[in-house]
Amino acid sequence: MNLFGRGENLPEETIAVIGLGRFGSAVAESLTRLGHEVLAIDERPEIVQRASETLTHVVQADSTESAVLVQLGIGEFDHVVVAIGTDIEASVLTVLACEEAGVREIWAKAINAKHGQILHRTGAHHVVYPEWAMGERVAHLVSGRMLDFIEFDDGFAIVKTKAPTEAIGKTLGESRLRSKYGVTVVGVKQPGEDFTYATPDTVVSEGDTLIVSGATTKVEAFASTT
Repeated sequence: MNLFGRGENLPEETIAVIGLGRFGSAVAESLTRLGHEVLAIDERPEIVQRASETLTHVVQADSTESAVLVQLGIGEFDHVVVAIGTDIEASVLTVLACEEAGVREIWAKAINAKHGQILHRTGAHHVVYPEWAMGERVAHLVSGRMLDFIEFDDGFAIVKTKAPTEAIGKTLGESRLRSKYGVTVVGVKQPGEDFTYATPDTVVSEGDTLIVSGATTKVEAFASTT
């Protein structure tokens, strides 16, 4: 069974989200807004009923049973997001069931590093730590001078911060921020204007906001100067 009707009218990519807590519901609703066909799955009838008010395809099912997922055609989906968090056993068994059903790409939510290791070994291709990532982001915003902060797995980060005093009135080429701090200014925004891509000839004015990328430690050090 496949709710999207496999054939010529099949969307380019199909996505299933398993587990409709706060995280899973947010993922499913965001994917739907982006125009994707989403199948949402949860075993709790009250959650399924509530989700059906905002999502088109919602199914009540036990995702830990591979036979159930096979019946739903889960192996035909391009991506499956296992958004079960607090019930670690159900999370792991669901990832295993997805792997057994032949899912090509499994994304799974983990609540800690050990949980993430188990998910990887069970068959998850990508593991995300939403609580940790948000905690890290808030810590940077509270303790530093960053306006926004995103860190990637390989120690690379992108931050939004105010322009440092030393760069004001100069072009980026003249201020030599890249050579001094080891970061790259990729965008500049003047108050009331849209962001523009940065070039060596971009002049930085007082009150400008910068989008800066680079190694996490280096962008942190740069942001502390602003």
